Amino acid sequence: MTTISKEIFDHLVELASLELSDEEAAYLHKELNEQLKAIHELEAIPLDEDVKITSHGIPYTAEESLHLREDEVIKYSSIDGLANQFRQFEDGYVIVPDIEHIPLE
Repeated sequence: MTTISKEIFDHLVELASLELSDEEAAYLHKELNEQLKAIHELEAIPLDEDVKITSHGIPYTAEESLHLREDEVIKYSSIDGLANQFRQFEDGYVIVPDIEHIPLE
């Protein structure tokens, strides 16, 4: 069974920019591995080949599902009102900090 190693966990914590105490990190690492264990147990359940994959336990037909609404473009009336919602806003763009991406080895 696959588990999340301490090195991978530490890398994920760093990527997520989380600040965890040693106790919080140990708890979260344990809980993630418990969730992964549960997923492996679910994967091991034998299913007939004709069982369709679903995203939930109830198969909704098109008639039962909510109808999608048409997309509607609504222009924002005040760019200043929009700009005030962000820390950095320049020339109609939201400025976000660069995040260094380090590939996993």
